Amino acid sequence: MSNNHNHPRDFDSVLGGNFPPPIDSVVLGGVEGIKRRLSNPVAKTRVAALLEALNYGEEGLDLVIQSLRDESSLVRRLAYKMLTRSTAPKIQEVLQAYKPWVLEERLPQHKNHQMFANREIADFDQATGIANPINKAYALRCEYDSSSDEKNMAEKVTELSNNPNAGKLEVLVIGMWNEPYENSSSSIIDALVEAKNRLTNLKALFIGDMNSEDCEISWIIQSDISPILRAYPNLEVLQVRGGTQLAFNPPVRHDNLKALVVETGGLSRVTVDEICSMNLPALEHLEIWFGSANYGGDTWIENVKPIIEDLIFPNLNYLGLCNSEFSDEIAHAVVYSPLLDSISILDLSMGTLGNDAAQVLLDCPKINHLDMLNLDDNFLSTETLKKFFKLDVEVYSDEQKQEERDYYINGRYCSVAE
Repeated sequence: MSNNHNHPRDFDSVLGGNFPPPIDSVVLGGVEGIKRRLSNPVAKTRVAALLEALNYGEEGLDLVIQSLRDESSLVRRLAYKMLTRSTAPKIQEVLQAYKPWVLEERLPQHKNHQMFANREIADFDQATGIANPINKAYALRCEYDSSSDEKNMAEKVTELSNNPNAGKLEVLVIGMWNEPYENSSSSIIDALVEAKNRLTNLKALFIGDMNSEDCEISWIIQSDISPILRAYPNLEVLQVRGGTQLAFNPPVRHDNLKALVVETGGLSRVTVDEICSMNLPALEHLEIWFGSANYGGDTWIENVKPIIEDLIFPNLNYLGLCNSEFSDEIAHAVVYSPLLDSISILDLSMGTLGNDAAQVLLDCPKINHLDMLNLDDNFLSTETLKKFFKLDVEVYSDEQKQEERDYYINGRYCSVAE
């Protein structure tokens, strides 16, 4: 993995360089001045104050910790970054309780999942039950060669939800169900909705945790996921793998969803339009894998313009427009997006980005405002990547592809299709 080690450290003053105090502001001295500025309604003023808080010992540290609950994602992100530099037990305890739904577990993305929502995934066993409902992600899976008398996935959901600790469970993973290439997830959705009064603390849900040996991503038959959002108003993370029959039938409003991840080998523009029609005021992490036209991926740049141009999700911190056959068009559009003023991570991995469109990113000064730029698994030359490594951005670029031309492929291709 290639990183730019010249990227500023979390305590370097340059982190606040883009946010000067308002012209008419009064800079107050001492910790009382910091407190006053942290209560200012202007987020940029609170950012500037936060950068000075650690100059005031334990009292300043407490102010940084309190800022993890700030209404602004910009302030919360900076407070979190400042605290992660500390190894003090008090701070580690705070960070463990905070658990922001980001980010490192998403890199690299198309490998087998060992973590979900910052928890290690453990298969649910009826004999041992739910021993650690807060700090473990419990997974339900059916066997590939399951017999007719084995419980199906809907029955497994019911069994788990009847466990005495089900009401404390925060994170649930749904793996392979019975013949997912023939049976949709609809019965599982129904079972989860039925269990809503028992899974009362559910905060993160992954539907479709399968690798290619279980079922190819484009063979996974999903269904309408919107009943989950209606049944679980406290859900903060929703991840879905598989685009066939995937739907988010509007209207959907969810006030607490912070992360939405949709992984497909081919995503319909109808589904993208449904995603864009959802009202998700708390959304900070949006990640969409568009996939190949050969597997139903007919989305194009016009379908994502509501995200890029209209700011329908204005509080985004992580924008992932991944696994795309139109990565060049995304690059040309995103450099004009107001989102570059606020997001921390731009993820264009697994796509078809070429050198010419990459130069458009290089020529955009706002790219330097990012904390991370993921260009992994595209079509960039070594020379182009060297230019990115000179920026004040952490750049991920583990692998790059070479253009291919045969019966199935004509030039560039997205990384995950079948």
